[in-house]
Amino acid sequence: MNIVGKRTLRSTLEQKVDAHPDRPFLIFEKQDGPVSTYSYLQFDRMVNRTANALLELGVGKGDKVHLHLINCPEFLFLLFATAKIGAVLMPTNPLSPPDELSYPVHHSESVVSVTQPELLTAVQAIRERCPNLREVIVVGGGGDGEHSFADLIDGQSTKLRDVAIDPLDEVAIMYTSGTTSKPKGVLVTNANFVYLGEVISRIMGLGPEDRHLVTLPLFHANAMYYSFMTTLTVGASAALMSRFSASRFMKQATRHGTTVTSLFAAPMRMILAQPELPTDIQNVLRLVIFAQNVTPHQLAEWERRFAAPLMQIYGMTETMGQPLTNPLHGVRDNMTIGLPTLGYECRVVDPNGVDVSEGTPGELLVRGTPGSTIMKGYFKDAYATARTIKDGWLYTGDVVRVNEAGYFEFVDRAKDMIKRAGENIAAGEVEALIKTHPAVVDTAVISVPDHMRDESIKAFVVLSEGESPTEQEIIDYCAARLSKFRVPEFVEFRTELPRTSVGKIQKHILRAEEGV
Repeated sequence: MNIVGKRTLRSTLEQKVDAHPDRPFLIFEKQDGPVSTYSYLQFDRMVNRTANALLELGVGKGDKVHLHLINCPEFLFLLFATAKIGAVLMPTNPLSPPDELSYPVHHSESVVSVTQPELLTAVQAIRERCPNLREVIVVGGGGDGEHSFADLIDGQSTKLRDVAIDPLDEVAIMYTSGTTSKPKGVLVTNANFVYLGEVISRIMGLGPEDRHLVTLPLFHANAMYYSFMTTLTVGASAALMSRFSASRFMKQATRHGTTVTSLFAAPMRMILAQPELPTDIQNVLRLVIFAQNVTPHQLAEWERRFAAPLMQIYGMTETMGQPLTNPLHGVRDNMTIGLPTLGYECRVVDPNGVDVSEGTPGELLVRGTPGSTIMKGYFKDAYATARTIKDGWLYTGDVVRVNEAGYFEFVDRAKDMIKRAGENIAAGEVEALIKTHPAVVDTAVISVPDHMRDESIKAFVVLSEGESPTEQEIIDYCAARLSKFRVPEFVEFRTELPRTSVGKIQKHILRAEEGV
């Protein structure tokens, strides 16, 4: 079923502008700075001025525009501006050092890079490695061969000529965070953006009166997909924060009257770690969608302190929308990733592609149409695309199982399966158990070589302040609660675990330290 029609990102925005030009669309709160508000019409005019500036720089259809920015309105101006003229946005993590940054900029063949003064050094450092990169634009600065964003858009027309855009034309290349190998560029089309906006807004029950609190980084699919496209689709508004702050989160939610937001496990734990305040309960959040596992205690504590109902969902950059989610109406089992979403079909298969029985772990497959309901493919990587999308099924690489109630339970990433003496062990299950120890804040479990049993289990553990259990106590705790073959042989205490900017534990760093 085609629910997109001929709509594009440009037509979707312009339709909303025509329908309610004066309604607030974007509220931006700068860290320790002023609050800016843009109506739908004001926002669209800034987008058109940005698009005309890009056209003057020679940016045309199919050209890649690199964004290296922390959260700011200019990021969104550029997202829609590039879409309106048929160019392709390529955002990167602003925390990336030059060695990490150079790969996606070079691989994507980006012709323009847009950054900020505090991030400019990294962009300058890669220019010689990126022969296609001909222009650098600085938001809040300029000089020394770089353009000032403000100067570029100054005097530009708020009207924009028509450009022939097809729904299947690419809008963005989203490089995966890649915890084990070189990132792959996920191709996202106009149809993808419109589809996920329609689907996710319905999952969340969004309406024009809602306001989305956006604290996650815009370069990540979560903020673009789940926050801004859903907001645009229903004609709602969004309050964008320049950075995530655990101590300010609930105050921001209350101050801006936000009704929905999107998080994942790590920020939720950070928020819960803040001192409890009488004002916590004053927020008007009616729904918080989240991903990644949290403990039953954390779920209960969240809803007790904040009275903000939770909904665990599952999605990835490649799936566009949320193929699995707990229901908006009905029983939510937030220790699971929910049920198949309307419009998505899901299967669980063994390594041979055969469907497994209820309760048996297997790889999650999601059925979709490339370029419409799932990603179009990987940029310049036909081999990886063919391995990931087969006969209309997207192979997620995630291991799940279906419980007796039909809800899907996340088990682990396929690459995190540990093989020990012929037994397959999901690292995520061992981690979940260790996290229930009262002295444990966080953990990561990996395999290490074992000449007798193929692989042994090692747990890296972060303790709560003031706690001091021994390694053996952690092992004994696991032994009392897990099958013998699932018990870690080794425990190493750490003050913190290496993470990506969006909170994913970088197990490849831990493995490298172990010589794996």
